[in-house]
Amino acid sequence: MEDEKRKRREMETELLQKVSDTISAINNAKRVDDVVLALHSLAVLLFPIDTPSLSGVISERYKLQLLKVEIPSVNEKRDRWLLFYQGAAFPALARILLYDVALNWLSCFPLSARKLVYDVFFVNGFASEVVQTVIPSLEHSASDGLDVNAIRSNAERLVELCLLENKGVQQAAREFSASHVPKDFTSTQLKPVLLRVAQLIASVPDKARMGAPKSFSSHLFFKEIIVQLFSAAEERNMENCAYSEVDGTFQFVGELFTRICRRGSSDLLVSEIIPQILRLVRSFLLRNKESVSRDIIMSEPSIQSWSMIMELIRDSYAFERLAEQSLHQLAFEHASDLEAYLVLWILFHKSMKHQSSVRFLFVEKFVIWKVFPLCCLRWILQFSVLECPPDAGTLTKGEKNYVLLDTLQRLVAVWAKREFVQSAPVEQQAYITAAAGLLLEIMSREELDSTKDVMRLILEGVSCRLEYPSDLVRRMASSIALAFSKIIDPKNPLYLDDGCSGENIDWEFGLVAPKKGASSTLNDANKDENTELLTMPVLIKKSDDTVGDEIGSKGSVRNKKSFHHELVDPDEVIDPATLNNDVVSDEEQDDNASEDSETSTGSSLQPYDLSDDDSDLRRNFTQLLDVVGALRKSDDPDGVERALDVAEKLVRASPDELKHVAADLARTLVQVRCSDTAVEGEEESTEEKRQRALVALVVTCPFESLENINKLLYSPHLDVSQRIMILDVMTDAAKELANARIEQKYQSRPLISTTAEIQPWFLPSSKGPPGAGSWKEISDRDSPLNWSYCYERELPSKPGQIRKGKTRRWDLKSTNIYANGNYSVNKFPLYAAAFMLPAMQGFDKKRHGVDLLGRDFVVLGRLIHMLGICMKCATLHPEAFALAPHLLDMLSSREVCYHREAYVRRSVLFAASCILMALHPSYVASALIEGNQEVARGLEWIRTWALHVTESDQDRECYTMAMACLQLHAEMALQASRALESTETASQAKIIGIPANVAKGVIKIPGLNSPLQG
Repeated sequence: MEDEKRKRREMETELLQKVSDTISAINNAKRVDDVVLALHSLAVLLFPIDTPSLSGVISERYKLQLLKVEIPSVNEKRDRWLLFYQGAAFPALARILLYDVALNWLSCFPLSARKLVYDVFFVNGFASEVVQTVIPSLEHSASDGLDVNAIRSNAERLVELCLLENKGVQQAAREFSASHVPKDFTSTQLKPVLLRVAQLIASVPDKARMGAPKSFSSHLFFKEIIVQLFSAAEERNMENCAYSEVDGTFQFVGELFTRICRRGSSDLLVSEIIPQILRLVRSFLLRNKESVSRDIIMSEPSIQSWSMIMELIRDSYAFERLAEQSLHQLAFEHASDLEAYLVLWILFHKSMKHQSSVRFLFVEKFVIWKVFPLCCLRWILQFSVLECPPDAGTLTKGEKNYVLLDTLQRLVAVWAKREFVQSAPVEQQAYITAAAGLLLEIMSREELDSTKDVMRLILEGVSCRLEYPSDLVRRMASSIALAFSKIIDPKNPLYLDDGCSGENIDWEFGLVAPKKGASSTLNDANKDENTELLTMPVLIKKSDDTVGDEIGSKGSVRNKKSFHHELVDPDEVIDPATLNNDVVSDEEQDDNASEDSETSTGSSLQPYDLSDDDSDLRRNFTQLLDVVGALRKSDDPDGVERALDVAEKLVRASPDELKHVAADLARTLVQVRCSDTAVEGEEESTEEKRQRALVALVVTCPFESLENINKLLYSPHLDVSQRIMILDVMTDAAKELANARIEQKYQSRPLISTTAEIQPWFLPSSKGPPGAGSWKEISDRDSPLNWSYCYERELPSKPGQIRKGKTRRWDLKSTNIYANGNYSVNKFPLYAAAFMLPAMQGFDKKRHGVDLLGRDFVVLGRLIHMLGICMKCATLHPEAFALAPHLLDMLSSREVCYHREAYVRRSVLFAASCILMALHPSYVASALIEGNQEVARGLEWIRTWALHVTESDQDRECYTMAMACLQLHAEMALQASRALESTETASQAKIIGIPANVAKGVIKIPGLNSPLQG
């Protein structure tokens, strides 16, 4: 023993002296052959060198010296090789090779010489030591004045050669195994080296410079590394070794897996791991069709190694990313429930057993915090909650039911909170609902009774969701109620929704299953009353929207129809009796039309209907006063129904008495109870008649009817449905007034306009050179927002001009509005204040039965939506500019813009977008010139609040609408700056003194860090 140690020390001293002589020879070299000869004298002691091949690339004067070098035996080379790389000799020589030789001599080396006496020290070396010396030189700095590019390019070449081409990572993993580590090397000494090597290998893509080889990209580099790690693990499996702490191969593989996940390539790692394990599982299932035992499958070494590697991953972030991506990859591979369960069990069952953080990840985080596809949710519940293999494609209970009850308790506690319904994204709500529903489906009545508060929490959660305006949220409540009722009384399930009529409940709720790494989105089939707000960010970008167009989806709870009626000639004589819906039969009958009953055959005989339907006794309403009286008689449902049948047509006939009875008629129509008078199943049609009559009344007599309707809006005697109906009526009436079509029967003026005619200032003049064409309206191609209408015409070419002319464009309105027999007139701006101002007063006051900021948030959302529609109907009119500050003051109140309900916040974003579209940029520019701070302050609030929503709001639709609002604000600022620029030009021409900041075309909006320049 002593002789071996002494011999080892002597050999190590001799080797260090040889390395020192080689370094001195390199430093004193005058020619490249001197460097080659010095490196060869050392390399021949460590590696098998092909000296004859090297002699052909050096000068004749050095060949004899090259051939005289003594070549040691194979055993001596092996001993020297171990001492060289495990001691201080290699780091000392590597520094000279990587910096001095690479900088001064390597470019002069012949290719064969570089391979035989330079690359050999790295390629045939100890992989773990090579990694620790070469990779740090990838980020060598230029502080010492060396040529950084030459050093880095050589280091990149060596890394690619050693790690990728010669599988250096696999060799490093092999070197950390128990069979290669020295016996006196403890695990405490091994772990720091192992961590250092894994960290350096994983950092190669980060250290790669611009222009580095493509193989250094994250994707390609890690993919090659993963393949080598798999090969190293398989080699270790074939040795059939027992797992121990000293064996570092699996530790090294697990550590590199951790580093790869922390650098954002967990999806790449999982895409290689899951298919390989899935093939092993499917092969096992084919061989064992009769019975599936987890103990048998774990007896296979190839499967056991994966469980060992995953158990060694202790980094919580990396483990979470691996588990999450594994679930997505299993869904992508279309794994069956049993296959997915076995894969999850192989990878994570040991970690679940020994690490509480992993159990928390699966039972808490993946069930409550994250959102996965429904198939992944079933796998998570089966693996972590039920803890047994599935049977026949359904969830199967195991022996540990206490985990099931505890998980359901926590799920329902979150699901039942009203704050969760208000703030959580709809995808997460659907996910937790599905998790609770799947567990309820496999529970018994006895297990449910043993829980603490599950029954109470379920009832609370169902109750608060049934009051929610979203149809999707109500479907969630109906599904949970159905699953709950099947536990209480399986023979009498509770169906609260037509969509839950089948035996199996759709726990996906029509949501699109999220793809790998993507969040789920709403299916277009699930449209409800707030679809208008959801689709608004897309629709407000259209340039061809007119004021009377529908703002969003046409589907609603009442299946409302758009009301577009032509105004009739007021001088036309109308018989009120013809307005009734009752059909008056002709009493005179043709005698020839009857046939003798005696000549009829027996088969043609039909019994007479002798019942009296009293149709001849019914009174036909021809006066509005009679209609009002009939509507007030709630004990006469037939009279109420007949009054509703004729109310709309009588109102649109505009009789003289209409202005005097409009207030009473409006109040009566709002207060009438259609559900009490309509035949069962026809309540919806009766509601439509009542709503159409109210719309006609508001359109025909706006001031008289709106005065009473606005008072009723906040009346304590109305319920939520009546308030929503009032807002719907005002919305439809505003749209109809904004797009009223008037028939022009007689042309009262010439078709060709002259300068003497009264026409708007913004219409293009017909003056021009002889031969000029007529003006034609065109679409604006420069902006996605249609702030104006544009026109063009062709001009004759000048004498000698070859080109056909040029195009001139004018703005704002078509010149061809009288070409047809009818035209559209926006009558709404005259009544805009009557629509908006009373409705905005007192919205924040809590009265008896009225609490818009709290319980009645649906009414608040519809109110703000109606106000936004009103602003859009007054687009580009002066009334919009006058009413915008008042609406902005309402929207900017903290109780409204920061309301906890996403439904209200969407309405605020919609109204803010309508304000930006309604204000003409020239009005904004004029207000800024005149020093009107209200408009500037309001526009700045829209910008800052929309930015806040995009940064912090959890609702996806709010984020999308806020981004669209910011786009509108930017377009408004651009158009206003252009208007200021034109104002500056006109002011300079008239030599009118204006403030210096305006003369420079600067718009200062309070709250902005920098002014807006034109």
